[in-house]
Amino acid sequence: MSGFDKLDADFYQSSFSVDDQNQGGGGYSNTDVQYSNPYGQYDYSQPMGYSAAPGIMQPQQPYTGQIFQPTPAFTPASTQSMYSSSFEDEPPLLEELGINFDHIWQKTLTVLHPLKAADGSIMNETDLAGPMVFCLAFGATLLFTGKIQFGYVYGISAIGCLGMYCLLNLMSMTGVSFGCVASVLGYCLLPMIILSSFGVLFSLQGMLGIILTAAIIGWCSFSASKIIISALAMDGQQLLVAYPCALLYGVFALISVF
Repeated sequence: MSGFDKLDADFYQSSFSVDDQNQGGGGYSNTDVQYSNPYGQYDYSQPMGYSAAPGIMQPQQPYTGQIFQPTPAFTPASTQSMYSSSFEDEPPLLEELGINFDHIWQKTLTVLHPLKAADGSIMNETDLAGPMVFCLAFGATLLFTGKIQFGYVYGISAIGCLGMYCLLNLMSMTGVSFGCVASVLGYCLLPMIILSSFGVLFSLQGMLGIILTAAIIGWCSFSASKIIISALAMDGQQLLVAYPCALLYGVFALISVF
């Protein structure tokens, strides 16, 4: 047992002491590094002294702006001034759609007054707002007499406008657009609305109805031919234009009477 006691005493004998640990740090001495933090935490306020290796992207510059308020790359122009100037330069909405109530009223008065001189500059416009309203009103008055003829009204109008478009392009030297022909023939449908309104009050199949129907057909064809020759400068050809117009409006008269 004395041998084991001697070995045990030799095993625990060492030159290490606590004082040496506090002074030398376990045999390592570094006078440049000062541990001011008693808990061993790293002081992040000190800059990291390292250099990036070749081929590794350098870190970006730190963000110096405010959070949720990025620095604008450019200074935009004043929004209010930009929109105000653009709105002032734009034409009215009705003018962009081709709807001019003054011209519609003048065309209507020209149709209602057959002896009034027609303004060729106004009549040469492609205005389909008035004709669409007049076709709808003509179908509505037929509906009051128990006739549902909206399909016939629009179908005959389209075929008649196409035929007159081809005929006028052959007769005139300047030519005419399909929209202009449809506009003129549609406005001149206004007297036919008066005829169908009379059909609501009394029957048009008697002698009075026949005379009234003939007068309305002549009214529509005369107004249409007057407007067409003034717009296309077709002097001396009013009767040639009035004849096909009378045929077209005669079909509408037959729908109103029968």
